[in-house]
Amino acid sequence: MGATHSASEEVRELEGKTGFSSDQIEQLHRRFKHLSGDQPTIRKENFNNIPDLELNPIRSKIVRAFFDNRNLRKGPSGLADEINFEDFLTIMSYFRPIDTTMDEEQVQLCRKEKLRFLFHMYDSDSDGRITLEEYRNVVEELLSGNPHIEKESARSIADGAMMEAASVCVGRMEPDQVYEGITFDDFLKIWQGIDIETKMHVRFLNMETIALCH
Repeated sequence: MGATHSASEEVRELEGKTGFSSDQIEQLHRRFKHLSGDQPTIRKENFNNIPDLELNPIRSKIVRAFFDNRNLRKGPSGLADEINFEDFLTIMSYFRPIDTTMDEEQVQLCRKEKLRFLFHMYDSDSDGRITLEEYRNVVEELLSGNPHIEKESARSIADGAMMEAASVCVGRMEPDQVYEGITFDDFLKIWQGIDIETKMHVRFLNMETIALCH
C-alpha cells in the first residue's frame, strides 16, 4: 500500500471511490496479496486454487467476471489480462452489502449495479442481450454436476425459462414473433421483487460481502 503517509492518503481515496471502510480495504488488501502471491496484480490463474470456487459449476464465468472490462468500468467489451488492487476493489464493490443508512434512491442504484454485474456474467459476448444460447450455456453449466439431468433436459429447462422471460418482458407474442434475448431492462423486470442479496455470495473473500448468484 506504499509508505505510511501515502498509504493513508490512498486508503482515504479508495474509501471515497468504493464505499469500503478503511478496515475493509486493509482486509481486502491482505486477501489480494494472498491471491496474487504478493505480486502487484492478479491474473486468472491466481484463482485456480480457491477452494470455494473449485467446485462451483460456473467457476469459469465467475472468474471471467473479475476481468470483464464492463465490470472494471474500463470499456464496453473485452477482458483484462490482469487486475491491480484498485481494480479488485472495483469488482468487490459490487458485492458490498447495502448500507442501512442509504435512502431509497441509493438502494435502488446499488441494487441495479449488482444486477448489472450479474447480467454481464450471462451476456458473454457483450452485445447487451442474453440470448437463448447464452442462457442454455449457463443452465447446462449449473446442472453439469447433477448426473440425473442430461444435456437435453438442461436445454429444455433453459428454453422454458426463456419463454417465461419473454412473457414477463414482452407479454403476449405473435406466432411469428421471435424473442431475441433478455436486455438489461428485461433483466431488471425479471429480478423485480427478488432479494438479490440472499441470492449472491462470495465466501472465499473471508469477509461479510453479499455476492455471487448461482
